[in-house]
Amino acid sequence: MYLEQIDSPADLKKLPPDALCALAKEIRELIIDTVSENGGHLGANLGTVELTIALHYIFDIPADSLVFDVGHQAYTHKILTGRREFFRTLRRFGGCAGFPHPRESKFDASVAGHAGTAISTALGISTALGAASNPHKAIAVVGDGSLNCGISLEGLNNAHAGGKNLIIILNDNKMSISRNVGGLARSLNHIISGSFYNRFKTAAKRLLFSLPRHKTLHKMIRRFEETVKYLILPGGLFEELGIRYIGPIDGHSIPDLLYHLRHLESQQAGPVLLHVTTEKGRGYEHARQNPARYHGVPGFCKATGAIASSGKPSFSSVFGEAAVELAARHPEIHAITAAMKDGTGLTPFAEAHWDRFHDVGIAEEHAVTYAAGLAIGGLRPICAIYATFMQRALDCVYHDVVLPQLPVIFTLDRAGAVEDGPTHHGIYDLGFLRALPGLTVMAPRSGAELRRMLEFAYELKRPVAIRYPRGGSNVPPGACVPELQFGRADVVRAGAGPVIWAMGPEVDTALAAAELLNMDCCVVNARFLSPFDAELARKLAEGRTTISIEDHVLSGGLGTALDEALSGAPHGGILHFGWPADRPVPHGKVGCLRREFGLTPEAIAETVRKTAAP
Repeated sequence: MYLEQIDSPADLKKLPPDALCALAKEIRELIIDTVSENGGHLGANLGTVELTIALHYIFDIPADSLVFDVGHQAYTHKILTGRREFFRTLRRFGGCAGFPHPRESKFDASVAGHAGTAISTALGISTALGAASNPHKAIAVVGDGSLNCGISLEGLNNAHAGGKNLIIILNDNKMSISRNVGGLARSLNHIISGSFYNRFKTAAKRLLFSLPRHKTLHKMIRRFEETVKYLILPGGLFEELGIRYIGPIDGHSIPDLLYHLRHLESQQAGPVLLHVTTEKGRGYEHARQNPARYHGVPGFCKATGAIASSGKPSFSSVFGEAAVELAARHPEIHAITAAMKDGTGLTPFAEAHWDRFHDVGIAEEHAVTYAAGLAIGGLRPICAIYATFMQRALDCVYHDVVLPQLPVIFTLDRAGAVEDGPTHHGIYDLGFLRALPGLTVMAPRSGAELRRMLEFAYELKRPVAIRYPRGGSNVPPGACVPELQFGRADVVRAGAGPVIWAMGPEVDTALAAAELLNMDCCVVNARFLSPFDAELARKLAEGRTTISIEDHVLSGGLGTALDEALSGAPHGGILHFGWPADRPVPHGKVGCLRREFGLTPEAIAETVRKTAAP
């Protein structure tokens, strides 16, 4: 077992090169075993095992900075940097995080949970290294579709300015950049990447400049060299941006990787991009055959590949079905997602209405403004984006949709805490969405209420955001849903005691807490966060404690809406329950996080007993 001998990259470097393939197999087994038990990102990590081994074998990390984009490629990196046993606690509360974070290890150069950040981050590090005359490298590992992200393109555009120490590894797993163009390109790039080529080119230039009419001759040869590159190699765009292109090479061939990386490590001719081709899910047949399905999984049976399920219809699946049905009745409806077709539940829509479905890739800003353009053109776009990623498109939501009051429907999946941790918690969205004038924000308690809200949003003909969490609801799918009235909440349990306001599935948490309290509690489903039902809040608050429960931070959300509504009005005190706003919420099973932060019905009831008036 080679893996048992490795507690740091220094231990890895002691292995002979011919042992690295066996090591890769052992690492894959550890990844598959751990993710099958704990959940996590499987496909992308199985595809970058050899690449990560080669990077640590050749470079001096962390003196050479290794920046991942995004971090769901980084499991092998964690395993090789002293976290082999810790990795078995992946995504557990207090255990190994699913993404790189400098607080977890000095080998993690930066936080890496959102796409598009690696090139700009590595370029900044490269510029700092150059300013200090430091010869070490900044290495950005970019892949899994993130190259089309706006931030990535902005970084590429600026790379020539300070990228002397910059190496970009383009991990092409057949889901972003085009396939290998053939054996000739591979053969030529073996020469181009070698030190012989660079020494020869330098010597040739000196010789040319010593000859009569050397300038004309040099221009002709340079023009010929560029023409050959454009005809044969797929990296013309990078060359135009001032980034030397090498590749494509086989990202699973350790000899090829070591050969190219060794030469890049010894050169100071950046910025340079090394294009490697990999296979998502490599080493586990179920993930290889269906890489999208096994991109991120909650856990699965290793033997059969069966993925764990709660057995309840998820909000995502209900939304997908409702969107298909709505579009069948209204041909002007189009659906947009930013590389999350499966995650947002839009796969059925893409199949049923393929000509009205738009996956724009990891480009949330473009998705929002594209939706604005569709609306200007007379169509009715539904833009489905995870809550944690919607914050990247805030300006576009405000400037391009809300200001002109275009009838765009935003559906924010994964709103609330999730297992992946602070990079993916959807607990900050209300802080900016509620601040936008003219944006209606709703939160459904159940799948049935989500269906009703989608219909309501279509009829409203103005900007609307509907937020809902990952997973399903405890309310039966066929439950009766009271009619929606614009800006009005719904009293789901009458009572003369404390008034508990909740949004989304937290209404069920509120009902459970009310049962434990035995204080004749009144429970209100907020439904609308903007506009908020301030009139009902003031009416119910007089002489009674008002309580809020939300799957959001204690700033900008339901609790803030209640504070605003009751400011200056008579009430019997206010008590808020939500995630802390003064520090990041860590990763872990959501149930465990709720226990830790006092958001279970039992913990809420206990706190209310101690502090609330009857």
